[in-house]
Amino acid sequence: MSRAFVNEDTAAEQANTPVERQISDQPNYVTAAGLDQLQAKISELQRQHSAESARRDDADKQRLADLERDLRYYNQRVQSAHVVAPATSTQKVQIGSWVTFADDSGNEQRVQLVGEDQADAGQGLINWGSPLGRALLGAQQGDEVLWFRPAGDLQVEIIRIDPA
Repeated sequence: MSRAFVNEDTAAEQANTPVERQISDQPNYVTAAGLDQLQAKISELQRQHSAESARRDDADKQRLADLERDLRYYNQRVQSAHVVAPATSTQKVQIGSWVTFADDSGNEQRVQLVGEDQADAGQGLINWGSPLGRALLGAQQGDEVLWFRPAGDLQVEIIRIDPA
């Protein structure tokens, strides 16, 4: 069949359909603060969607489609969320723990293990399922763990564990 007979309306419609956000396969463990952030994100997206819809004929159809896609994603994340109990241990790393660790050169870093959607490396919030998160999770103060990194594996020592 010649490409000349392809339905142009269908092709244009598919070009305007946003790509769905991927949901990871790992369990959706979240801190209470992480769940609050997800719910706040849904509220903000609903507000934006209502404001855009109120424009009726002048509404940006692509913007509405993007907002609807994001609402589907965040609603699914809230529905699949498993809120973890607040981290209380100073001896064992849990989701929600603040962890100070050092490499062989004595360079220290402090991070908190959080859920996937709450992660923000710039703020020291690390996804518990990331390579660093998996290396730290369950470790105890004084343990040395191997952090598998693309730049090369790094042995780190757990210096301090603080509850959330």
